[in-house]
Amino acid sequence: MLKSIDGIRSINAAGDYSSAMHLLSDPSPDIVLLDINLPGGSGIDILRDIRSRYPRIIVIMLTNQSDDDYRAACKNLGARYFIDKSKEFEQVPAIIASLS
Repeated sequence: MLKSIDGIRSINAAGDYSSAMHLLSDPSPDIVLLDINLPGGSGIDILRDIRSRYPRIIVIMLTNQSDDDYRAACKNLGARYFIDKSKEFEQVPAIIASLS
């Protein structure tokens, strides 16, 4: 789905917290799609780390944990978008295309 968006140079994927943290370092991405629940840790912790160490990275939270508390927490921590995977997932390509 993401490969068809103009301007996408590379796509990397991480299946757990540790791998996600590793992918942030060299080179740091322009956009991060991040789930709240990751094996080995929390996407919210990664969001905090991104905001403190890589403030230029745009973070899009993708989650099934879409209650208002999670939405508010992620927005307050600096997530640009908060997408409910069960209802809003189809918006992701348009959002990324508008950013690239």
